[in-house]
Order: sequence, then C-alpha cells, then structure tokens
Amino acid sequence: MTTTARGVPAARQPLGALGPAELLHRLRAGRTSADESPITHVERVEARSGRPVSWPEWAPPELREAYGFQPWEHQAAAATLAHEGSNVVIATGTASGKSLAYQLPALSRLLADPRATVLYISPTKALAADQLRSLQRLGLDGVRPAAYDGDTPREEREWIRQHSRFVLTNPDMVHHGMLPSHQKWAVFLRHLAYVVIDECHAYRGVFGSHVAHVLRRLRRMAARYNGAPTFVLASATSGDPAGAASRLTGLPVTAVTDDASPRGAVTFALWEPPLLPAEDPELPPTRRSALSETADLLTDAVVAGTRTLAFVRSRRGAEVVASMTRHQLDEAVPGLGSRVAAYRAGYLKEDRRAIERALLTGDLLALASTNALELGVDLAGLDAVLICGYPGTRASLWQQAGRAGRAGGEALAVLVARDDPLDTYLVHHPEALFGRGVEATVLDPANPYVLGPQLCCAAAEAPLRPADLELFGGATAQAAVDALVASGALRKRPTGWYWTHQGRPDVDLRGTGGAPVAVVESATGRLLGTVDPGSSHVMLHTGAVYLHQGATYLVDDLDLEDAVALVHAADPDWSTHARDVTDISVVAVRERLDTGPVSLFLGDVDVTSQVVSYQRRRLRTGEVIDTHQLDLPARQLRTVAVWWTISPGALLAAGVEPADVPGALHAAEHAAIGLLPLMATCDRWDIGGLSTADHQDTDSPTIFVYDGHPGGAGFAERAHATARAWLGATREAIATCVCETGCPSCVQSPKCGNGNNPLDKAKAIHVLDIVLAHLPRPA
Repeated sequence: MTTTARGVPAARQPLGALGPAELLHRLRAGRTSADESPITHVERVEARSGRPVSWPEWAPPELREAYGFQPWEHQAAAATLAHEGSNVVIATGTASGKSLAYQLPALSRLLADPRATVLYISPTKALAADQLRSLQRLGLDGVRPAAYDGDTPREEREWIRQHSRFVLTNPDMVHHGMLPSHQKWAVFLRHLAYVVIDECHAYRGVFGSHVAHVLRRLRRMAARYNGAPTFVLASATSGDPAGAASRLTGLPVTAVTDDASPRGAVTFALWEPPLLPAEDPELPPTRRSALSETADLLTDAVVAGTRTLAFVRSRRGAEVVASMTRHQLDEAVPGLGSRVAAYRAGYLKEDRRAIERALLTGDLLALASTNALELGVDLAGLDAVLICGYPGTRASLWQQAGRAGRAGGEALAVLVARDDPLDTYLVHHPEALFGRGVEATVLDPANPYVLGPQLCCAAAEAPLRPADLELFGGATAQAAVDALVASGALRKRPTGWYWTHQGRPDVDLRGTGGAPVAVVESATGRLLGTVDPGSSHVMLHTGAVYLHQGATYLVDDLDLEDAVALVHAADPDWSTHARDVTDISVVAVRERLDTGPVSLFLGDVDVTSQVVSYQRRRLRTGEVIDTHQLDLPARQLRTVAVWWTISPGALLAAGVEPADVPGALHAAEHAAIGLLPLMATCDRWDIGGLSTADHQDTDSPTIFVYDGHPGGAGFAERAHATARAWLGATREAIATCVCETGCPSCVQSPKCGNGNNPLDKAKAIHVLDIVLAHLPRPA
C-alpha cells in the first residue's frame, strides 16, 4: 500500500464515504496519544429539518416550473415582502437558499413587465459569475442576464446596456462604469424594478462606507430618470441585519432571519498545532505553523477521499498550503497533486475561471483559497472545510464552515489555530465561538474621508441640489459640501454645486491606494498577476519572495511610479519579511476618561509608516540570515485611535522598572491588537498599534491601537466602548499561555516592524493589571 510522507495510507474509500467523526479520527491519527491530541474542543451542531411552504400566489407558473421545487418558509416570506415593495434583507445561514428570495420577485417582475430591469450587485466577480450560471440554467425567455464587470470585453458592454434586463455587477463597476455614464444607462435606470445587494455583510469598514454612498448615488440617478427600485439584500447571519442594511442603503429595511432550510449536522473541531522541541535546549519550544498543519490535514483529507476546501488568511499563505499539499500528495500517488490548486485575488481572469470550472466539475479534489470563495459561490459536493486561522469574525467563521455539506449531508469543519493571541484564546475558550450571536456589521457613511470624495463623484455625475444633501447625510453632508467649496473642489451656483475639474474624481472604493501593481516576469514580459498598492511595499519590495500558483519568484525591481514589479523565477531556501517604522501624533481627542493613574482616550491621529528593511529567514528553521535596507517612501494616514496612558509612578509601584517599560508596553500592545477582533468586526491586519515609554503628545507611557483605514472604520470606537472586556481578555490570553518569556501565542506579532523586540511578557501582565484596576466596571 502506498503511503504519504507522514505514513497515511493512500488507498481510501470512495469520495465522501467517510463521516465527520471517522474523518476527524483519521486526521488525528498521526498523534502519539490522546493526552497530546491537537483537538481542544469538538462542537456538534445537530441537523435540522426544513419547513417548506406553497408557492406565493403571485409567483408565475413558468417560474415555479423552472425551479421545480417548493420554497422554504423564509424564502417565501422575504420574496413576498419584496414583491409588495418593501425593502428587505434576508439574513440566514450558508446554503439556506437566499438566492430564491430575490430571484423570485425580480424574475416575476421581468416576466410580467417586458420593460422592467434588475441590477444585481455582489462584492466579488466569482459570486456574480455563479449567480449568472444559476439564472441561465432557468432558461427564461426575455430576461437576458449578463455579467458587467472589469472582465467584460468592451464590445459586449454596449450590448449589455441596450439589451440585458438582469445585469450582474459589483460596486466598483457601478461606481466607475455605470454612474459616470448614466445617460447611456437611462432606459435601464428608468425601468429599474429591483436592486439586489448580495452578501451585504461584506460591506464593512471603509469599503462598506464607500459602497453606502455608491448606493445613494445609484438611488439619486434612478430617481433622475423616474426610477424607484425596491432593494433586496442578502446577508449571512449577522447582528442587527436590518440596522446594517438600513445604514448601507439609507432606506428603512425589514429583516427576515428565521432560517427554515434543512441543514445536515456539522462537526466543528478546534485544532491547536503541537509544540515542537527547540533545537537549542535553552530556548522555549515553538508551535508548529498553522500553514504546515493545514497542508498536512488537507493532504490527509484528499487521500481519504474527502473533497475539501481550506481557507487561508493571506494570498501568500494560500499559495504555500496548496504547494505543500501538492508536493505531499505527489509523494503518495504521483500526479495526485495536480488535483489541488490555490485560489486568490490577483489571478488573471482566465486562470480564475479555469479553477472555478475545475472545482465545480470535480477535476479538483481540494482548494486552498483566501476568503475570495467565502461568499455564496455554490461549491456543491464539498465534505470538509479547514479554516487556517480565525478569519476575524464569527460571521466569517460560520460562512466558511458552511461551504461544506451543501447537499444536506453531514460536514466537518476544523479551525486550525495560528500561533497568535486570539487564536490561542479561542481554541481554549470555545464559549467565545459557540452559542454566541454573530457581530453586527460596522460601517460609517459619515466618515469625512469617504463622504467628501463621494459627494465629488455625485456632483460630477449631476450637479448637487440642496434636496440631494438629505440623501447623503443632511447636516453632515452640508458641512462636507461647504468644505469642498472652500477647497475649490466644488463651485456653488444658484442651481446647486458643480464639480470644478475636467476629469472624474479619483476615488478608490476598496482603500487600496490607487491602481494595482502589475507583477511582470522580466524574461518574457508575461503578466503574472496584480497586487494592491497598499500591500506592494511589503509583498513586492526589491528582493522579496513572491509566490504565484505554486511557483516562486524573486522581485528584481519595484517601480512605484509605473506600478510595475519585475520578477524572475527562482527557488530560494529562504523567505522574506518586511520591517517598518511607525510614528503617531495626536490630532484631536474625542473622548477622555481619567481614572487616577490611568487615562483612556478616543480620538483622531496621524500615522506615519515606512517599510525600511527586510529580513531573509531560512524556510526550515526560521533563522534570520541577514537584513537588507530599503528606500521606500513613507506613507501618511489620518485615522481614529484608542489609546491609554499610565503614570510612571503606577508602573514603578507595580514592579515595572523604567528599563522594563518599553518591553512591557510593547507586549501588551501586541496582545491587545491580537484580541481586538474578539470585540469588533475586524482582524489584526485592519488595525495597527504603537507603544512608547514617553509619547510626545501625552508625556506618559502610552499604548495606541488605531484603524488602518483613512478616517477610521469603526474599530477603534468599538475598542473604546468595550475597553474593559477587551483588555481583560488580553490579560487572560497572556497569563494563561504556557510559554515563559513570550511567544506568538501571546505577545509576539507576525506584523511587528521591530522584529518583536523588546517584549516582556510578565511585565505586560502588570501593565494590564494596572489598567483593569482603574477602568470602571460596566453598570
């Protein structure tokens, strides 16, 4: 019998033959004893039966026949509300059939009114393509559904404007393509019956705030042509879906949340990779990386005949997991590795489509993907999901887990903890994941860094009238318009406010900082993919290792002016890790709480950061080989932060000597950043921090945690509001970690620009004890 490199038999039962319990047992089989089991908790979510209902009387017979099944209760309820003209959000679980809730009223209207049109908006191209396939399978005459996105050939776009009655697109194309050319879309907008906002929980933070104004601009343009569409939104289960949908659209919205669909049982395991013995006996043991553990589990799952999807937090991580899995599978069964692929943003259109087809047809047995496949795409036939690292919110966790078991059968989900404070906390505190509601979506349309540019876009489309300002925020919009007039961006006339420049306002919805950076192979000129400019300094600096579809490249040159990185194929035995420096200055204090030696603040700050060097580290051991200096420009960010100060006397009284203060604050800062996603709808890459023993604006030892988006994204406000619970969980995560001096599970950070130096785990606990002793308890 052939075995893998890890001793796993290659001869397995047919696809899907293993139940979750047996599969979990096999995944764990390589461990030496039950005492050393990597599984810290197993949660069983029992199956439920569905509640079908009769078709609504208003549903046309040809549509009922095309679907060929009865709707579930929640589908019919949401569809009927939309049919009656109410704006509605359906917020139910993964694979609960939310598509029918908006397709049924939309298609019924198209069949009844030959002039009516529908606009479908999704956050990803993959989801829109999946929905297009769904509509085409219905075979309805006269609907003419079509995808209108950045991949649509220009020669097809005119046909879509003139003939398609069900246009599937994304917010970026509405913003860049549809609204600036609204005259060409006049007939479509005049007869617009429904606007569908799919996976609306994805619109959070700065991106969500931008999309909120894109939808307001869409409503304004539709009204200009006498259109008055009904909005139908679909969301994963989320906190306050009606409130979030209302903030997103600016309209009253009714929520349907009682999920009546059937669901197979889910076995959900929390998995902590094992500690590895240190090569140097004087150094603490390290924990096996989540990427390596996930690759091994994915290998074992595929060899066991289980179709599996592994979600990985980063693009690089998805490539690494896919590459390691392919290598291990080929050792077991030559050629089997070709049935595993990576999937992430930045791939060319033809590459993405080929991977999607291969997964749907079964040519691929497993996929390592970023969250690009988290949203709604129908991945029929999957048996298991591996989640490499907590995805940042419970909503995303359940979305990803729900990708398996779509046929109603049982499914297995495994959360593989990263060596990270939050992940370590969660796998040992399952009550923080299970039996709790999911988070509410955070977005702030009043963010001045969003509102001002969006008002410029609206004025460029058609002059702003005084009556329009209520749509964009009333008094807040009026103040923003006055500021834009003062800066010369808008000009006031008796008939309204006009955009003063020739070109369109340059507004980036996703906050990536401009046009993507093209990654080009030096020898051939072949375009490999793209990287957003916000990540380019870290991923594409000169000398960086760049991964693409399992191949490794070295960056020869990063040309920021032309947005091009030149690379060549290579196979180094080291990885690269960028290092940066950060400085913060306080601009304004919004809220302040003084409690003796501790003060807690919320306010506006300026953050200056610069990538200054990178380290090369051995792949096998993580050993630092050398450090290379870089000459990249500094970046400026005006954002919102929460920060707290502690008097030097209080620190000294708690046993934190002056020499210990930098390491103590630094360790507490890292852990606090790691635990904030427990309280807010963010992950640690959405936020940043800085600690200093004597900050120039506070004259005190200070820890800052700030939103990594211009103008803020609501995360710092949430941190301020939950400061005691947040910092209490941070203190517990540090204190209960088994390491002696600090490790990635508690106080080390993968994004630290100072190489995790200095850090003082023990004194960080003293720092947090002081803060918690003085913060008031909630009433």
